[in-house]
Amino acid sequence: MISFNRLFILLMFGFFALGAGCFVLFLHPYDFLFKQKVLFTDGGEIFEMWRKPEVDLYVKVYLFNVTNADDYLAGKADKVIVNEVGPYVYKELLEHKVTKFNDNGTVSAIPKHPLQWVDELSEGRKEDDILYLPHIALLSIANVVAPQSMFTRFGLNNLITMTKSQPLVKMTAKEFMMGYKSNLMTLGNTFMPGWIYFDKLGLIDRMYDFNGDYETIFTGAGDISNAGLIDTYKGSTDLPQWDGKHCSNVQYASDGTKFKGGVGKNESVLFFRKNLCRAAPLVPVAEGVKSGLKSYMYTFPENLFDNGKHVKENQCFCRKGKCLPAGLLDVTDCYYGFPIALSYPHFYKGDEVLSSKVEGLTPSKEKHETRFWLQPESGLPIDVSAKIQINMALGDLSSITNAGRFSNMYLPLLWFDIRMYSLPESMETRFKLYLNILPVVEQACMYIFFILGVFFILLTVYRLAFNVMFKSFDKSKKQRNIIIGTDLWFEKENNAKHKSEKDEIYTPCEIPLGDDSESDENLQLHYDGRRPSGFIKIHGDRIKELSHKLGDRVYDSIGSVKDKVRDELTHVKHIFQDVSSRKNSLIPATHETASNDAYKDDSNSESEMKSNNQQIYSRVAQSDSEDDFKYLDIEVVDDGSGFDDLTARLKIECERANKLKELDAEQRTKDELVHISD
Repeated sequence: MISFNRLFILLMFGFFALGAGCFVLFLHPYDFLFKQKVLFTDGGEIFEMWRKPEVDLYVKVYLFNVTNADDYLAGKADKVIVNEVGPYVYKELLEHKVTKFNDNGTVSAIPKHPLQWVDELSEGRKEDDILYLPHIALLSIANVVAPQSMFTRFGLNNLITMTKSQPLVKMTAKEFMMGYKSNLMTLGNTFMPGWIYFDKLGLIDRMYDFNGDYETIFTGAGDISNAGLIDTYKGSTDLPQWDGKHCSNVQYASDGTKFKGGVGKNESVLFFRKNLCRAAPLVPVAEGVKSGLKSYMYTFPENLFDNGKHVKENQCFCRKGKCLPAGLLDVTDCYYGFPIALSYPHFYKGDEVLSSKVEGLTPSKEKHETRFWLQPESGLPIDVSAKIQINMALGDLSSITNAGRFSNMYLPLLWFDIRMYSLPESMETRFKLYLNILPVVEQACMYIFFILGVFFILLTVYRLAFNVMFKSFDKSKKQRNIIIGTDLWFEKENNAKHKSEKDEIYTPCEIPLGDDSESDENLQLHYDGRRPSGFIKIHGDRIKELSHKLGDRVYDSIGSVKDKVRDELTHVKHIFQDVSSRKNSLIPATHETASNDAYKDDSNSESEMKSNNQQIYSRVAQSDSEDDFKYLDIEVVDDGSGFDDLTARLKIECERANKLKELDAEQRTKDELVHISD
């Protein structure tokens, strides 16, 4: 049987395992570890990923080349025919230049997005490709001056005539994207320095102009789910070009590096880029697995570029009370006053009026829909494809030289795709560990702890109950023991053993005839106190060993009694001899004849007496048992020598020895039964 110490250890193991399971269940150590990883601290793992992401982020640009520029300018064509050319791919070297950590749980940083040309991903396109593209400077200045006074329009018309500027010009792809020098732009920079502070204009260059920008980012100290989200942009939670919180708010938006963590399946998130000029919501539309991680797919909502036609709250996107058709977002104030409007590529999901004067556009959901695959627990972007088109929303230009053909036109310029294909292998491995393996390990440990705890506790209770039951039934052997029916065998074997012992060693006068102290001392039986661990065989061996010991001691006792009896008989013999000598001494010396006759008679009597004494001595010497002592009751002539006292004393000593032996046998039987029951 298991000792109580081992049972106690098992019980402690059980409670420890249950405690560990409850610790995992209620405190979630994985969540604590994950929070420490996500929290923005100087040198932290996720913080360093945000500060300078290891991901390969690309900007794929598609230009709209005007294929009928001469015919349209000459008035031979009613519509501008465009052809999509691209991609022209640049790698975005995103970085956040951290300036300081603030006491309110934010970090101040300056965003940087330098671009690097990637020739191998451009599919044969070169930056020096010659294309017919809109003259952005001319059309922009014409759109600004057209509503002005006649004197202002006259000056611009003379300037256009002098410079021979045309609304559609031949230029390289790089010049259109990164900026080209124009006499009109130079004059505009000279005479209107407060409006145009640059002497060359390129759409991508202006999109990625972060000069003077700064922001504060949540570190996650107050709410870990907000780590990496924007708190303020240029010192404010709102963009100045919009009226109304619905349109101007940028707080809790992401610049695409890290989104809100712990989002639900139906919860939307915010995405902000300077070229978007607003914080655009992303709504979940699907779920799946990307790069081995559980992910939700997000996209822009159906009416992202609505100006109040479908969503009343979007009326705040109408600039100065003028609302563009549905599908266009007026971002003039974000592009230096140029008449720039944003839409989906190829006017996807836009109003039909947008393409009324343009041919060659083929909107497609598969090609032109924005998709963000985000890991919901961490907010980590796994696969990104953000697609936006830049257009010119032109007004009435009929009063401007060479620009009248473009009046009230929505002219597409280019569209771009901010693309991240996948996570780097190192990041993918780490996030699989953090997001896939560790949560499973935590759950598995919790269940294992609970199972082990319950197992150890039940095992302890079972073993303890078994021990108590076994001991209880052992102690009630006088009634019945139900444990495999061993009591009957114990009792039979014990009775047989004691019966054998009585037959073998129960003899009268076998205990030495000593004083009471010696007798009491001889009755003591010493045991080692250990509980027997076996069944019938082991108890039988112990009884045999005890019987041998008792037999030896009884044999010694019998030998001692024999010696004493011999001594007493010798003493009796001497008494008889003394009596005989005294009788001989009583014959008178003077009567020889008579004495001789008497002597003869007495000698015969003496011979008979000697013969009787020898028979008594022989019988006493040969007696081994209690029954032989009855032969000591012989008739002896009492001559006052005390022989009768000796006989009485022998009887008393025999009765005492027999009584002590009976007590000893009874005591040994009781002790052995108690020992066996224990």
